[in-house]
Amino acid sequence: MGFKCGIVGLPNVGKSTTFNALSKANAESSNFPFCTIDPNVGIATVKDKRLYKLAELVNPKKITPPTVEFVDIAGLVKGASQGAGLGNKFLSHIRDVQVIVHVVRCFEDEDIVHTMGDVNPKRDIEVIDLELILADLQTIENRSNKLSKQVKTGDKKAKEELEILGKFKELLESGKPLRAQVFNEKELSIIKELKLLSAKPVIYVANVSEDDVAGNKYSNEVKEIANKESAPVIVLSSKVEEQISRLDEEEKREFMEMLGIEESGLEKLAKVGYKMLGLITFFTAGPKEVRGWTIKKGTTAKEAAGVIHSDIERGFIRAEIIKYDDYIACGDEKEAKEKGLMHLEGKDYIMQDGDVVYFRFNV
Repeated sequence: MGFKCGIVGLPNVGKSTTFNALSKANAESSNFPFCTIDPNVGIATVKDKRLYKLAELVNPKKITPPTVEFVDIAGLVKGASQGAGLGNKFLSHIRDVQVIVHVVRCFEDEDIVHTMGDVNPKRDIEVIDLELILADLQTIENRSNKLSKQVKTGDKKAKEELEILGKFKELLESGKPLRAQVFNEKELSIIKELKLLSAKPVIYVANVSEDDVAGNKYSNEVKEIANKESAPVIVLSSKVEEQISRLDEEEKREFMEMLGIEESGLEKLAKVGYKMLGLITFFTAGPKEVRGWTIKKGTTAKEAAGVIHSDIERGFIRAEIIKYDDYIACGDEKEAKEKGLMHLEGKDYIMQDGDVVYFRFNV
């Protein structure tokens, strides 16, 4: 499907620890800037209370929550846009994500060196933003050179695009990432086509020490910066999250109660990432499995069927849909049908968040 959040951060900010806990994958995480060279893709589950409510009624053999992909993007250092560190590799990996998760170091630790000397969230955020801006300026310059040649031949479209790129360039040269600006449709389509990095929405993760799960002065700095951009911020301790990720459900609940937290930081992150990617969930519910499926807002019934299996899309006849609230209120599918709350939809029906669906198909 290709809905991905990319995790970035300077070396030694707790980025890989966060990633490991998220996906329970084991990217090497050691006190060394370049231990994650190839982007590791981790699948994080999105805890959706509705799924478990449905499961209580249906009592299936298996429960499968919806998921969101996180890509651990290799250590970004100052000068990456000029090829420092793993610069070009980093840039190619980040182009393909739709949302950037920026892990910012908000903890003191003498054993883990900060590559820039001290803990300073504002500076760290500026360093990464600057790399994204410089990379975008490079992209714009390359594109502008091509367009200038076309303008000479009297190409009106090229002239219009060149003017828009000029506007982007001015904003970027004043040090402003594009995500903080408002653009019209034409401008947005150029941003999308060029995959401009500083235009991608950001979720900030303030990584604090185990004793500061409620936040500290550094995470407050991150919050201030995030608020100015209207960006979400999640305060978590990657060390604590790593401990949580190793526990079974029962132990996890007890440990979190002890810490006084209702949901883990990573559960929050998966939810926020899911929302920022513009994703919604539909459900299938039967004795074998109750499952949440991930689709983009605006997906048709026929396309949604294809998310389950290409055969179902190919042989699509109709979708039998019960709204989640109706399903819960009735207690089961049979009751909902009898009350006339199941509606039949054709291939062009736009799926809604929380639809409980049964697809009729014939191959």
